[in-house]
Amino acid sequence: MTNNSSTKPSIQEAEEAVRTLLRYAGEDPNREGLLDTPKRVVRSYDEFYRGYNEDPHEILSRTFEEVSGYDEMVVLRDIPFESHCEHHMAPIIGRAHVGYLPKDKVVGISKLARVVETYAKRLQVQEKMTAEIADCIQQILEPFGVGVVIQATHECMSTRGVHKHGVSMVTSRMVGAFRKDEKTRREFLAVVGPIDSLRG
Repeated sequence: MTNNSSTKPSIQEAEEAVRTLLRYAGEDPNREGLLDTPKRVVRSYDEFYRGYNEDPHEILSRTFEEVSGYDEMVVLRDIPFESHCEHHMAPIIGRAHVGYLPKDKVVGISKLARVVETYAKRLQVQEKMTAEIADCIQQILEPFGVGVVIQATHECMSTRGVHKHGVSMVTSRMVGAFRKDEKTRREFLAVVGPIDSLRG
């Protein structure tokens, strides 16, 4: 967890900050349709950024060491996520593909999705999020290697600035065997599938 509760504003302070932003936008926060908006926004922030209250390392801590000689990669594809960029706090919508080559322990596949979700529910840069997911899995599971590919659209690019729609960004992080062994890397990318097929 990275949240510093000693400096975290109160709910009342957060709601007042929303009222300030409404006034900055040219609105009247006392208008009937906006009276409950500060409360709704603060509640939505609790959901958008709940990853600060979760520890991805703890999520992966319960592993299974009996793998019955299984020595092939484990891949979880098409994990949907919603995040927000740390530069404009605009939505990032995408899918993550996570794979690892077990050494002597595995983890329940839902835990891989939860790790993605935990990092996504923080203010993010896609490159950093990709590395965080891969490095967390490598550190806790200690597999022969990890591969992570993320494709996402960034609304900070489509709703402001250059206003370019239909553009997606792809990032990857390969660790251990996924970086050193070309065959392993190719196998992982083949399982993930063509990037174009990930759209929509």
